[in-house]
Amino acid sequence: MNGLNLPPVIFGTSSLGNLYHALDYTDKLNIVRSCMLSGTDIPVFDTAGKYGAGLALETLGKCLQDLNISPGQVVICNKLGWYRTPLLSPEPTFEPGIWKGLYHDAVQMIGYEGILKCFEQGNGLLGNYTAQMVSVHDPDEYLSESMDDDDYRKRYGHIIDAYTALAELKSSGRVSSIGIGAKDWKVIRRIAADVDLDWVMIANSLTLKSHPEELIAFVKELHQKEIKVINSGVFNGGFLTGGNFYNYLPVDGETVSGKALLDWRATFFGLCNQFGILPAEACFNFSFRFPGIGSIALNTTKPEKIAGNVALTQKNIPVEFWKEMAEQGLIKTLNQHI
Repeated sequence: MNGLNLPPVIFGTSSLGNLYHALDYTDKLNIVRSCMLSGTDIPVFDTAGKYGAGLALETLGKCLQDLNISPGQVVICNKLGWYRTPLLSPEPTFEPGIWKGLYHDAVQMIGYEGILKCFEQGNGLLGNYTAQMVSVHDPDEYLSESMDDDDYRKRYGHIIDAYTALAELKSSGRVSSIGIGAKDWKVIRRIAADVDLDWVMIANSLTLKSHPEELIAFVKELHQKEIKVINSGVFNGGFLTGGNFYNYLPVDGETVSGKALLDWRATFFGLCNQFGILPAEACFNFSFRFPGIGSIALNTTKPEKIAGNVALTQKNIPVEFWKEMAEQGLIKTLNQHI
């Protein structure tokens, strides 16, 4: 596996790109400082050109520089496929309403030349730092915009071309590993069958709320192939710990689906309270226990939570809690995991 060694907790940087809220630079600096002081031997930061239209990359580089962190003290994972452009409208055109206080827009660039442009721009925004881990970001979204079957095949070809470029970066020594980051794990499965990957990042898919058996089997398969699996979005966009967005979409309690989500969460919170467990502890523990999951990517807007996030790897959850979760219908009965 090319010596790829990832810590149990990887630090997400979407908050540095103003996800949901525009944070002051001092707060962002303290977040990065807390990550560096977390006790992780070599902290891994997960970022992307999509996060705040490059703001997360730019801020991460500046924070590391201001903290006098040498490039060898960190590993940066940059998910490629979104390229910063001028902001020509009142708010960015990608994911409207999600990113706050931005001064740039972003467009998706997936293909041989496009992915290289994203790579170079990303390193430019990072300043004195470079991404060692790279991937194609949101290939599932790119494919979902296909107009017909012919367009789908054309777009899939663009994705394969992008991986050809990434493979050349790896063979030349400019990056250490190649992966993929997507929400639709079935797209990950298809690409993994056609491309040699070192790691995959599965977002919003293998969580306490959603854990299909087919996905669990795929994760085991990746593990057998020695492909590292990073589980991301284990709080389903923050909803499972009390946020108002489920997988980055607002939850409307007046709709059938919204009410079902809120009812599920209310019962879940009640059980957590009954057993003296924090919702975040339950979400992390459940999402980390599947064979093949080597790391969890976590993001926060509060530096004081970093140490607690790292400590989640040591939290023991009583089996009685999982049994009650299953009996209440909140999770599927997974006897081999609970």
